Amino acid sequence: MRAIRQSKWGGTETLELVEVDQPEPVFGEVLVRVVAAGINPVDHYTRMGVAYNSVLDLPFVNGWDVAGVVEETGYGTFRFEPGDMVFGMPWFPRAAGAYAEYVTAPARHFARMPEELSFAEAAALPLAGLTAWQMLTEVADVRPGQRVLVAAAAGGVGHLAVQIAKALGAHVIGTASAAKHPFVRGLGADEVIDYTTTDVAAAVSGADVVIQMFGGEHGLRALECLRPGGVLVSGQAAWTPGMKERAAELGVRAREYLVDPDGAGMEALADLVRRGRLKVHVEREFPLAEAAAAHDLIAKGRTSGKIVLNV
Repeated sequence: MRAIRQSKWGGTETLELVEVDQPEPVFGEVLVRVVAAGINPVDHYTRMGVAYNSVLDLPFVNGWDVAGVVEETGYGTFRFEPGDMVFGMPWFPRAAGAYAEYVTAPARHFARMPEELSFAEAAALPLAGLTAWQMLTEVADVRPGQRVLVAAAAGGVGHLAVQIAKALGAHVIGTASAAKHPFVRGLGADEVIDYTTTDVAAAVSGADVVIQMFGGEHGLRALECLRPGGVLVSGQAAWTPGMKERAAELGVRAREYLVDPDGAGMEALADLVRRGRLKVHVEREFPLAEAAAAHDLIAKGRTSGKIVLNV
């Protein structure tokens, strides 16, 4: 099968289109023919060798977001049959090899794909969608009427977090550059703040929850937006030294977070899609052979929504 593989960590020049052996499903697994693969910022950092390389081996096939068709099932698998359209985020943070024509993974790492989504949209949803879903429901336990601040509200995780928080009944405040305010308001945000011209920590106070996807000083300042006892959930805690100590000083809580493969969470996202409460924005699609160009684009950090490879 075709795959985008790298034999060393580094820049986009390490991404090579090669022929590799097709995987075979073992007990409890499914073989999925990949139609589309989503790209996430973590793919860029992983390619560079600065994220999760302690659990990854070279040569490495990048990518975790998958949408495709079940081709074969391993012994004991009952959730899917050949021909079922599925999507998921298998194995994270261990290698899933999504930038390839086939992947294998436990059946419970996938869910049935909603008919309302194209393959590209379905491939864009798993990692970012599960991140937003788990942050909001499992870590922060968002309740109706609470005030939720979503940083980078136009981004991959952010644009989904805004919609999920609204579906949970929250009052949502998003941060984005001025040009992206119409997009964020269209997602359902009640307030949008231009972080490029406004000190967000000075403009927002009394938030119950902050969903924070930036580390460093931005993560520390975001703690100041919370009410006493409020919680910040950070996807970048490893790059925010002193976060918990600063939270304790302010009388708030800070939680680090890493997304898990989760078939039940995928089903919850699919239900929101079917009910019209969640839409996925795909800004651009690339063919598999142009994975390097897709990585160049996502590295700029200016994307609204997601980027997808058509496999």
